Amino acid sequence: MKLFIYHTPELTPSSGVPDCAIAIDVLRATTTMVTALAAGAEAVQVFSDLDKLINESDSWPTEKRIRAGERGGAKVAGFDMGNSPLDCTPEQVQGRRLFISTTNGTRSLERVQKAGAVMAGAFVNRRAVVNYILSEAPETVWIVGSGWEGSFSLEDTACAGAIAQSLVTELNLPVEQVAGNDEVVGAIALYEQWKDRLLELMHQASHGQRLLRLDCDEDLKYCVQMDLLDVLPIQREPGVLVKRR
Repeated sequence: MKLFIYHTPELTPSSGVPDCAIAIDVLRATTTMVTALAAGAEAVQVFSDLDKLINESDSWPTEKRIRAGERGGAKVAGFDMGNSPLDCTPEQVQGRRLFISTTNGTRSLERVQKAGAVMAGAFVNRRAVVNYILSEAPETVWIVGSGWEGSFSLEDTACAGAIAQSLVTELNLPVEQVAGNDEVVGAIALYEQWKDRLLELMHQASHGQRLLRLDCDEDLKYCVQMDLLDVLPIQREPGVLVKRR
Protein backbone atom coordinates (compact mmCIF):
# COMPACT_ATOMS: atom_id res chain seq x y z
CA MET A 1 0.00 0.00 0.00
CA LYS A 2 1.20 3.49 -0.84
CA LEU A 3 -0.34 6.45 0.92
CA PHE A 4 -0.26 9.99 -0.50
CA ILE A 5 -1.41 13.17 1.24
CA TYR A 6 -2.29 16.33 -0.67
CA HIS A 7 -3.01 19.51 1.26
CA THR A 8 -5.56 20.78 -1.27
CA PRO A 9 -7.39 19.35 -4.30
CA GLU A 10 -5.32 21.64 -6.53
CA LEU A 11 -2.15 19.80 -5.48
CA THR A 12 -3.31 16.37 -6.62
CA PRO A 13 -1.74 14.95 -9.79
CA SER A 14 -3.53 16.16 -12.89
CA SER A 15 -3.67 12.69 -14.43
CA GLY A 16 -4.80 9.42 -12.94
CA VAL A 17 -6.82 8.53 -9.87
CA PRO A 18 -6.09 6.23 -6.92
CA ASP A 19 -7.75 3.01 -5.87
CA CYS A 20 -9.10 4.82 -2.81
CA ALA A 21 -9.52 8.51 -1.98
CA ILE A 22 -10.46 10.20 1.27
CA ALA A 23 -11.61 13.82 1.16
CA ILE A 24 -11.15 15.78 4.38
CA ASP A 25 -12.65 19.10 5.44
CA VAL A 26 -12.59 19.03 9.24
CA LEU A 27 -14.02 22.58 9.51
CA ARG A 28 -16.62 21.60 8.60
CA ALA A 29 -17.98 19.91 5.48
CA THR A 30 -16.88 16.32 5.95
CA THR A 31 -17.61 16.46 9.68
CA THR A 32 -21.12 17.62 8.78
CA MET A 33 -21.55 14.84 6.20
CA VAL A 34 -20.55 12.15 8.70
CA THR A 35 -22.88 13.61 11.32
CA ALA A 36 -25.82 13.89 8.91
CA LEU A 37 -25.54 10.24 7.86
CA ALA A 38 -25.14 9.16 11.49
CA ALA A 39 -28.38 11.03 12.27
CA GLY A 40 -30.29 9.18 9.56
CA ALA A 41 -29.95 11.27 6.40
CA GLU A 42 -30.81 9.24 3.28
CA ALA A 43 -27.68 10.48 1.45
CA VAL A 44 -25.43 13.48 1.01
CA GLN A 45 -25.10 14.99 -2.47
CA VAL A 46 -22.26 17.45 -3.00
CA PHE A 47 -21.98 20.44 -5.33
CA SER A 48 -19.32 23.08 -5.87
CA ASP A 49 -21.86 25.30 -7.66
CA LEU A 50 -24.86 26.70 -5.78
CA ASP A 51 -27.06 27.06 -8.86
CA LYS A 52 -26.53 23.40 -9.78
CA LEU A 53 -27.48 22.42 -6.25
CA ILE A 54 -30.73 24.37 -6.45
CA ASN A 55 -31.61 22.97 -9.87
CA GLU A 56 -30.92 19.38 -8.85
CA SER A 57 -32.74 19.59 -5.53
CA ASP A 58 -35.80 21.22 -7.14
CA SER A 59 -36.82 17.75 -8.36
CA TRP A 60 -37.10 16.51 -4.76
CA PRO A 61 -40.15 17.08 -2.52
CA THR A 62 -39.47 19.79 0.04
CA GLU A 63 -39.98 17.39 2.94
CA LYS A 64 -37.35 15.02 1.53
CA ARG A 65 -34.51 17.49 1.02
CA ILE A 66 -32.29 19.88 2.94
CA ARG A 67 -30.31 22.55 1.15
CA ALA A 68 -27.09 23.31 2.99
CA GLY A 69 -24.98 26.17 1.66
CA GLU A 70 -21.90 27.85 3.10
CA ARG A 71 -19.58 30.53 1.77
CA GLY A 72 -16.84 32.13 3.84
CA GLY A 73 -17.99 30.17 6.89
CA ALA A 74 -21.47 31.70 6.85
CA LYS A 75 -24.82 30.24 5.81
CA VAL A 76 -25.96 31.10 2.28
CA ALA A 77 -29.12 33.22 2.28
CA GLY A 78 -32.24 31.25 1.39
CA PHE A 79 -30.78 27.84 2.29
CA ASP A 80 -32.18 25.59 5.01
CA MET A 81 -28.90 25.39 6.88
CA GLY A 82 -25.25 26.31 6.64
CA ASN A 83 -22.37 23.95 7.32
CA SER A 84 -22.66 23.22 11.03
CA PRO A 85 -22.66 19.57 12.09
CA LEU A 86 -24.60 20.62 15.18
CA ASP A 87 -27.62 21.32 12.95
CA CYS A 88 -27.67 17.69 11.78
CA THR A 89 -30.01 16.29 14.40
CA PRO A 90 -32.23 13.27 13.71
CA GLU A 91 -35.26 15.57 13.87
CA GLN A 92 -33.78 17.69 11.09
CA VAL A 93 -32.25 15.15 8.72
CA GLN A 94 -33.87 11.73 9.27
CA GLY A 95 -34.86 10.22 5.91
CA ARG A 96 -33.91 13.35 3.97
CA ARG A 97 -31.18 14.03 1.42
CA LEU A 98 -28.62 16.69 2.27
CA PHE A 99 -27.77 18.76 -0.81
CA ILE A 100 -24.60 20.58 0.22
CA SER A 101 -22.22 23.13 -1.23
CA THR A 102 -19.34 24.61 0.78
CA THR A 103 -16.38 26.87 0.13
CA ASN A 104 -13.80 24.09 0.19
CA GLY A 105 -14.85 20.54 1.08
CA THR A 106 -17.18 19.83 -1.82
CA ARG A 107 -14.38 20.74 -4.25
CA SER A 108 -12.17 18.02 -2.79
CA LEU A 109 -14.86 15.40 -3.24
CA GLU A 110 -15.47 16.47 -6.82
CA ARG A 111 -11.74 16.23 -7.60
CA VAL A 112 -11.51 12.57 -6.52
CA GLN A 113 -14.97 11.32 -7.50
CA LYS A 114 -13.54 9.05 -10.24
CA ALA A 115 -11.35 7.09 -7.80
CA GLY A 116 -12.08 3.41 -7.22
CA ALA A 117 -13.57 4.17 -3.79
CA VAL A 118 -14.35 7.65 -2.48
CA MET A 119 -15.16 8.55 1.11
CA ALA A 120 -15.38 11.49 3.49
CA GLY A 121 -13.09 11.58 6.51
CA ALA A 122 -12.78 13.73 9.62
CA PHE A 123 -11.57 13.39 13.20
CA VAL A 124 -15.05 12.23 14.24
CA ASN A 125 -14.85 9.11 12.02
CA ARG A 126 -11.10 8.53 11.85
CA ARG A 127 -11.43 4.93 13.08
CA ALA A 128 -14.09 4.06 10.47
CA VAL A 129 -11.80 5.34 7.69
CA VAL A 130 -8.80 3.41 9.01
CA ASN A 131 -10.82 0.20 9.39
CA TYR A 132 -12.02 0.42 5.78
CA ILE A 133 -8.51 0.88 4.40
CA LEU A 134 -7.13 -1.97 6.51
CA SER A 135 -9.91 -4.32 5.45
CA GLU A 136 -9.90 -3.46 1.74
CA ALA A 137 -6.12 -2.96 1.39
CA PRO A 138 -6.15 -0.69 -1.69
CA GLU A 139 -2.81 -0.36 -3.47
CA THR A 140 -2.90 3.43 -3.67
CA VAL A 141 -4.63 5.78 -1.24
CA TRP A 142 -4.95 9.55 -1.54
CA ILE A 143 -5.93 11.65 1.44
CA VAL A 144 -6.96 15.03 0.06
CA GLY A 145 -7.37 18.00 2.36
CA SER A 146 -9.64 20.85 1.38
CA GLY A 147 -7.55 23.69 2.76
CA TRP A 148 -8.93 27.19 2.43
CA GLU A 149 -9.49 28.56 -1.07
CA GLY A 150 -6.51 26.66 -2.46
CA SER A 151 -4.08 27.08 0.43
CA PHE A 152 -2.86 24.79 3.22
CA SER A 153 -4.90 24.33 6.38
CA LEU A 154 -3.65 23.02 9.72
CA GLU A 155 -6.84 21.14 10.60
CA ASP A 156 -7.08 19.03 7.44
CA THR A 157 -3.40 18.11 7.48
CA ALA A 158 -3.56 17.15 11.16
CA CYS A 159 -6.54 14.90 10.41
CA ALA A 160 -4.72 13.34 7.46
CA GLY A 161 -1.82 12.73 9.84
CA ALA A 162 -4.12 11.06 12.36
CA ILE A 163 -5.34 8.63 9.69
CA ALA A 164 -1.82 8.00 8.37
CA GLN A 165 -0.39 7.48 11.85
CA SER A 166 -3.02 4.85 12.66
CA LEU A 167 -2.40 3.03 9.38
CA VAL A 168 1.38 2.96 9.83
CA THR A 169 0.99 1.71 13.41
CA GLU A 170 -1.52 -1.02 12.60
CA LEU A 171 0.29 -2.18 9.47
CA ASN A 172 3.41 -2.42 11.65
CA LEU A 173 5.57 -1.02 8.88
CA PRO A 174 8.17 1.77 8.82
CA VAL A 175 6.62 5.02 7.64
CA GLU A 176 8.98 5.15 4.64
CA GLN A 177 7.46 1.92 3.31
CA VAL A 178 3.95 3.36 3.41
CA ALA A 179 4.55 7.01 2.53
CA GLY A 180 4.18 7.83 -1.15
CA ASN A 181 5.20 11.46 -0.64
CA ASP A 182 6.88 13.67 1.97
CA GLU A 183 3.55 15.15 2.99
CA VAL A 184 2.71 11.89 4.80
CA VAL A 185 5.72 12.27 7.09
CA GLY A 186 4.94 15.95 7.68
CA ALA A 187 1.26 15.31 8.44
CA ILE A 188 2.08 12.58 10.95
CA ALA A 189 4.56 14.89 12.67
CA LEU A 190 1.95 17.67 12.89
CA TYR A 191 -0.63 15.31 14.36
CA GLU A 192 1.82 13.81 16.86
CA GLN A 193 2.74 17.27 18.12
CA TRP A 194 -0.88 18.39 18.60
CA LYS A 195 -2.86 15.18 19.21
CA ASP A 196 -3.54 16.05 22.85
CA ARG A 197 -4.32 19.71 22.05
CA LEU A 198 -6.48 19.54 18.93
CA LEU A 199 -8.90 22.23 20.07
CA GLU A 200 -5.95 24.56 20.71
CA LEU A 201 -4.75 23.80 17.18
CA MET A 202 -8.19 24.69 15.79
CA HIS A 203 -7.97 28.03 17.58
CA GLN A 204 -4.61 28.70 15.90
CA ALA A 205 -5.81 27.66 12.45
CA SER A 206 -6.89 30.55 10.22
CA HIS A 207 -10.26 28.95 9.44
CA GLY A 208 -10.76 28.14 13.11
CA GLN A 209 -10.26 31.82 13.89
CA ARG A 210 -12.70 32.71 11.13
CA LEU A 211 -15.33 30.44 12.68
CA LEU A 212 -14.69 31.85 16.15
CA ARG A 213 -15.48 35.31 14.79
CA LEU A 214 -18.79 33.82 13.57
CA ASP A 215 -19.49 32.49 17.11
CA CYS A 216 -18.97 28.87 16.04
CA ASP A 217 -16.84 27.85 19.04
CA GLU A 218 -19.14 24.89 19.81
CA ASP A 219 -18.57 23.63 16.26
CA LEU A 220 -14.81 23.61 16.88
CA LYS A 221 -15.26 21.59 20.07
CA TYR A 222 -17.41 19.07 18.22
CA CYS A 223 -15.14 18.76 15.18
CA VAL A 224 -12.07 17.69 17.21
CA GLN A 225 -13.78 14.74 18.93
CA MET A 226 -11.79 11.71 17.81
CA ASP A 227 -13.58 8.53 16.71
CA LEU A 228 -16.95 9.84 17.85
CA LEU A 229 -19.01 8.16 15.11
CA ASP A 230 -18.65 4.73 13.53
CA VAL A 231 -19.92 6.01 10.18
CA LEU A 232 -18.19 6.03 6.80
CA PRO A 233 -19.72 8.17 4.05
CA ILE A 234 -18.85 6.35 0.82
CA GLN A 235 -19.66 7.35 -2.75
CA ARG A 236 -22.46 5.33 -4.33
CA GLU A 237 -22.52 7.32 -7.57
CA PRO A 238 -20.60 10.46 -8.58
CA GLY A 239 -21.26 13.16 -6.01
CA VAL A 240 -23.62 11.07 -3.87
CA LEU A 241 -22.40 9.62 -0.57
CA VAL A 242 -24.26 7.15 1.61
CA LYS A 243 -23.55 5.43 4.91
CA ARG A 244 -21.47 2.29 4.35
CA ARG A 245 -23.33 -0.75 5.60
